[in-house]
Amino acid sequence: MAASPSRVFAAVVPAAGDSFHNENAAGLDWSVAPPGQRSKRPGPEVRVTGSAELSRPPDRATLCIRVRSRKECVGDVTDSVSRRLEYILQTLRQRQVKDEHRSVTRTVRRDDGSYSMEAEVTVVFTDFVKMQDVSNTLVEKLDRSVCVSVPQFSHSAEHIDRLRRETCVAAVASAQHKARDVCRLLGQALGRPLFVREEESREWTGGVGERDGGGEDDGGDASLQQQLTQASVTVFSRVSASFQIQPKNKGTQE
Repeated sequence: MAASPSRVFAAVVPAAGDSFHNENAAGLDWSVAPPGQRSKRPGPEVRVTGSAELSRPPDRATLCIRVRSRKECVGDVTDSVSRRLEYILQTLRQRQVKDEHRSVTRTVRRDDGSYSMEAEVTVVFTDFVKMQDVSNTLVEKLDRSVCVSVPQFSHSAEHIDRLRRETCVAAVASAQHKARDVCRLLGQALGRPLFVREEESREWTGGVGERDGGGEDDGGDASLQQQLTQASVTVFSRVSASFQIQPKNKGTQE
């Protein structure tokens, strides 16, 4: 997990009826209204904005394995492909790959008196070490009639949804920490939250800091770690929040 430093703007807001002036986004300016003006707010509050970036690598890898053969007789081409296909499926079973995580298609064609057949096995892995083991074994043990593709990495919907929630929560936590620091600076203590709102949410592929869509795609020449980095998703969240300010001698979040 990677996270960038949070950027926070803080503003201390007095109770209604008090005068408040903020000359710029970097400073605080507090002044008390003339006596006799009653406050309609529960008390002074501090308003902050906090942001966070979190990045996650993909949680799925799809491996495509193709077997091709061409023979004069349809029986020969079927036998040739079937023997290799059975070895592939046996390798998957030995690695405890479940049937629901793989699919098999077979296609037979006739062309100029000869027959060609292609079988394709598509496997979805959540264990990338197991995926590498399967790929390496098939490349080493089978001939060139079998083609093992470069794995295609992706994110499940649950994985992305969890990342979005965690990023928003991290931004809120940062805003709360900064609000507490502002209260300490003023000799006060942080009270209960009054509102929290997510102002901005963005996401991109390629990891933290690569907002333009990640690095250059190296295709099959990229190492596994490079492929994971290129397929990583980063989520940015910015929130605004308001908290009550309380005297230190009262029960607070300190």
